[in-house]
Amino acid sequence: MITHEELREIQGRSLKMQGWIREQTFSPEKIKSLRRFSSWEVSELILGMNQSTFRGRLAADPSFPAGKVEPEGRQRWFSLDEVNTLRRKIKVKGKNLMPARPKGRAFRSAIANFKGGAGKSTVALHFAHAAALDGYRVLVVDFDPQATLSHSMGLTDVSEEQTVWGIMARDLIRETDRMNAAPVAAESGTALPRRAIPDSVRGLGLQELRISDFIRPTNWPTIDIVPSCANAAFVEFASAQYRHLNPEWSFFAAVSRYLDQLPDDEWDLIFFDCPPAIGYQSMNAVFAADMLCIPSGPGYWEYDSTTSFIGQLSEALEDLSAGFEGAMPTGKMALPKAFQDVRFLLTRFESGNDLHRAMYEAFGKVFGDKLAKHPIESTRAVEQSNRFLSSVYEIDYREMTRETWRRARATFDQAWSEYHATLLPAWAALSEQDAQDVDRSA
Repeated sequence: MITHEELREIQGRSLKMQGWIREQTFSPEKIKSLRRFSSWEVSELILGMNQSTFRGRLAADPSFPAGKVEPEGRQRWFSLDEVNTLRRKIKVKGKNLMPARPKGRAFRSAIANFKGGAGKSTVALHFAHAAALDGYRVLVVDFDPQATLSHSMGLTDVSEEQTVWGIMARDLIRETDRMNAAPVAAESGTALPRRAIPDSVRGLGLQELRISDFIRPTNWPTIDIVPSCANAAFVEFASAQYRHLNPEWSFFAAVSRYLDQLPDDEWDLIFFDCPPAIGYQSMNAVFAADMLCIPSGPGYWEYDSTTSFIGQLSEALEDLSAGFEGAMPTGKMALPKAFQDVRFLLTRFESGNDLHRAMYEAFGKVFGDKLAKHPIESTRAVEQSNRFLSSVYEIDYREMTRETWRRARATFDQAWSEYHATLLPAWAALSEQDAQDVDRSA
């Protein structure tokens, strides 16, 4: 028989092993740091310039960051801050190399699917890093209690109060207080019953936390995160209890209301890493999202799971519309919920595998132009990056052959480039829509 004490002992041994693994993967101080990027990477892969042209620009203007030359080396290596300074200063045809950014708030993407192992965290991590290398300021929100994305971003010491659970509990208290202060309901004119929040919830003091208290920096200077942790797994149980405390609380809009309070110009893109289930956390993610990215492995059962996910998500969103539309405020998101776009992305794809190619064709017949043309291929470098809680972009190409590294990077570059090309017009449409809403309310 195994008791809870023995399970706790097993966990203790595992935590010690985690600490050892972090020492091997992160710096000796157990803090993950971002490597520098070579002049070859900066010129050709990040800024899209000929290497000789890039060197000429550096030589012509001493105010440009010069990078560092490593001992016994000739190539210069640049920090991401230096890369972004170069992006702002270098002019090509009179324009700098800053990325396209429609006016208005940050654009939100949810990476979601039922299936565990579909590559959601891997896609979220690589898209966030690719966007940062493009010059965007990125916020990631980790909705998954497995906290894979948080760990990959270097966050290992997180309390549950700093997670999505804390945001939801804070929203419950604030929304309940707002409802209790209102004389009548918004639509019906009927007085709402007063709802009491017990001391076990209110006493946590979450309602006093500032917006910024939930956001942590990462090892990337232009990426921040709302992290997760294993203790946040009880959010599903807590949320059910919270709904009982206040049935009028639009629980699914808690994170959306939180994000609505962020300054429009502090971040450009927001990525959500969702848990492999439809629950209170994932519903908050999809409701707050402008665009949905659905990764899937190339097998039949993964196709089956993706089909189930779409159906159950559709039913869940329909239920929300029927129960809450017009009754309670949901922030900048409206009911019935609609996405700017939905994209399907195959992961762990092997181009030489007949089954994978057949499944790609099957996905294409069903999802049409919503299916990404460039699947994320399975390569040795991708597997290695996953083992070390890193993205391909974080791995120094000198740790393997340059061709192996370039092939791995290329698969994510293509996937991100295609997603970005779809995202930009959706973002522009959202910006125009928000501007019209402001004009109408003025």
